[in-house]
Amino acid sequence: MNHRMGNDSPAAFHMADIRNKRPTRRRAVAVGELAAGPHAFPLIVERRLPKGDALVMAEIAGLQGAKMASALMPLCHPLPLELVQLRCVPVPERHAIRVYCECATEARTGVEMEALAGANAALLTLYDLTKPVEPALGIGGIRLLFKEGGKSGLWLHPEGMDDDERAHYRPRDLARLDDVPCAVLTLSDRASRGEYEDRSGPVLVDGLRRLGARVADAEVLPDGIEPLATRLRALAGEGVRIALCTGGTGLGPNDATPDALRAVADRSVAGLAEMFRSESAKHTPLAWLSRAEVVQVGRMLVFALPGSQRAAKQGMDILAPLLAHALAMVDGEGHP
Repeated sequence: MNHRMGNDSPAAFHMADIRNKRPTRRRAVAVGELAAGPHAFPLIVERRLPKGDALVMAEIAGLQGAKMASALMPLCHPLPLELVQLRCVPVPERHAIRVYCECATEARTGVEMEALAGANAALLTLYDLTKPVEPALGIGGIRLLFKEGGKSGLWLHPEGMDDDERAHYRPRDLARLDDVPCAVLTLSDRASRGEYEDRSGPVLVDGLRRLGARVADAEVLPDGIEPLATRLRALAGEGVRIALCTGGTGLGPNDATPDALRAVADRSVAGLAEMFRSESAKHTPLAWLSRAEVVQVGRMLVFALPGSQRAAKQGMDILAPLLAHALAMVDGEGHP
């Protein structure tokens, strides 16, 4: 949604366009506190306030607040929430009630605002039910505790989390590839001749390095079966565990990357290839024209990905949550 002012001049706000983003699992937890004071605190905890049980009502209000986030904030996307959970935790040493709101869904955008709206609604309800016995109340410390999902993975607030919060919510980041030897191969006749700069390979290199992998700069090979097949055999012999190939997966006469993978494969990993196409189709229907392939060569997993810079970035986002677990399965470690 774009708002325009008079004379067709653009306004200073707009709703973010998320149509080309891929839905992923998202979760966020927000926190805040009601400072109740020594007189009101025991009345809240013992559920003796004159208006009723403030703790139960706050949890109900928090659920409603999270669901109403898009109605309260005009540029907030409405989301089909799959989980909303409120917790009201008494903190006797501060005579405070600490409120947590956890929200989760699978969507194209995050649920931070829903979690914050739920926490705020719960705190305001606690305030409302407590003020008849103590008008000197305070609400503070409202912040996002953490969020996870999407291309950014896990984000933790700089103030951190205590041990109880970590144990309860168990924030999850992408499984890392620390010091795992990996390789990136770009397949392009023109790039191998120096006619243009390879842009997709460096994207994959950066993505692997962010996961902690040990990877050299991208290699550039000409299109064709034999150059790639020969190099993949050598990489497997050198102990490389993941090889990401970019380019040569289309329907053009020189697109032979999938054929090279099949020529050296010990096993096909068809499920990952189909998953990649399916997830890529959430970005563009042209993904169904890709012959993306995944095979196993010895203990090395090889992925044939499309050749554009954007497709490489999207492909890395799709594969990153699976790579470490896939290698663990190759090594016989099984499921976590």
